[in-house]
Amino acid sequence: MTQTDDIAYDSILVLLSISLFILGVVLIIIICRKKPQKPDQKQLELPAKFCASSYQLTDIDAATDGFNPRRIVGKGRLGTVYAAISPSGELVAVKRIHPRLVLSNAGFGFASIIKTLSLAQHPNVVPIIGYSQAPGERIIVMEFVGMVNLDFYLHENSDGASLLDWNRRLRVAAGVARGIEYLHQGIAPNIVHGALKASNILLDVKIVAKLCDYGLSFLAPKEMTGLVGHVDDEYWAEKGGGACKESDVYGFGVVLLELLTGRRSEQGLLVRWALPLIKAKRFSELLDPRLVIPSDIKPVLRLAKVASACVGNYRKDRPSISQVASIFEQSGD
Repeated sequence: MTQTDDIAYDSILVLLSISLFILGVVLIIIICRKKPQKPDQKQLELPAKFCASSYQLTDIDAATDGFNPRRIVGKGRLGTVYAAISPSGELVAVKRIHPRLVLSNAGFGFASIIKTLSLAQHPNVVPIIGYSQAPGERIIVMEFVGMVNLDFYLHENSDGASLLDWNRRLRVAAGVARGIEYLHQGIAPNIVHGALKASNILLDVKIVAKLCDYGLSFLAPKEMTGLVGHVDDEYWAEKGGGACKESDVYGFGVVLLELLTGRRSEQGLLVRWALPLIKAKRFSELLDPRLVIPSDIKPVLRLAKVASACVGNYRKDRPSISQVASIFEQSGD
């Protein structure tokens, strides 16, 4: 190869290198360049979703002081709730699922279900922070709202009537409706509460209603204890039964009747007693005798009509929780 050929060959290599370098720069610019954002694109961006953390059982044991009975703040059909101090020093609620339910659901994907439920973030829903699982143990860690639920305020506290006047009862009803509406339609996948009742509605210091124990019906789908009177008859059907959005609406209707009357469900007796009174407009007999009938009774009567629609129809004929929530929004509750 002559000297002239060498120079030409080197020139070609230099030009080729420069071309590749320029092409690489152009590609980097194209890749790194942000697409122009449409005016409303920012509104479509979803915030990062929280997902429950996994805790070691030893951490839970330490947080509850060895599941000290003195730390117990509640007992229910699914488990026992302890007040606990998290490793970060935060006060939390620890629900220890009953051992018999753990054994009967040993093959269920507990962790994946709890992670999905923990995506629920709403002012009227108690957030799930974490979970723990070990042989014979299933634990759910929740935000600590307080030790008082709606059932206690209505039926056990001697001062409950004065603390829950009509205005507050209407606000509680509206808050529960918003919480259920969010679970049913505001999150994907949708969540069916499955055991909507007064004891699963916590009230914070500002009497804001917050739903707990949502989505846990898989732990005890056919256990009647604590559910009779709070779910419809169709719940127990062999075919097409179980928890669903319509059964949640029924449970909400029962909660409304408890707010109206001050009476417990009594395994369905409340519905059978209250519906004829609502239909006959005998509200002086229906309403909680511990409270004075308000001067503006329209909001209370509207509550009674909503309760009747929720519990007085078959599943296919019930209003959706969105329809119910819209009624409260229009009334300003």
